[in-house]
Amino acid sequence: MRAEKSGGGERLRIRACRGPEEYPSLVAIWRSAVDATHGFLAAEDRAEIEAHLIPEYFPHVDLVIAERGGSPVGFAGVAASKLEMLFVDAPARGSGVGSALVAHVVEVSGVDAVDVNEHNDEATTFYRRRGCVIIGRSPLDDQGRPYPILHLSREGYSQSACVSGAL
Repeated sequence: MRAEKSGGGERLRIRACRGPEEYPSLVAIWRSAVDATHGFLAAEDRAEIEAHLIPEYFPHVDLVIAERGGSPVGFAGVAASKLEMLFVDAPARGSGVGSALVAHVVEVSGVDAVDVNEHNDEATTFYRRRGCVIIGRSPLDDQGRPYPILHLSREGYSQSACVSGAL
């Protein structure tokens, strides 16, 4: 666990997910984040992805949650050494939540790779500012949808660290 001071004096706490009982609040954060950053997603694709979050995606990653004042404001999911998902509640964007989550998963889980939707310029810039480089591109996401994926790896790590998958 990790606690960091944030703007306004409130502490940001990073902790492990307590289990499936927290999944509905993570879906709400996902919706908020996707509304703010994934305008390129077709409505039917967005609905399909959301339908898979609880039964398929969340159970297959190690989830950590960022909370302020006891309320979740963001989360990250890691499998092996790859960041599979990072979402920050829209009102908390720009307040250090994403940076704190990335620092935590790099330190605790040894994360060295992430995939980003090519159309999500803000995410690409976010990861590049944290030492990631683009090492590849796939024309489709891992479900075969027409959303190109950029594969990023932290500088100094093996370029083979990135595999297909979407944030």
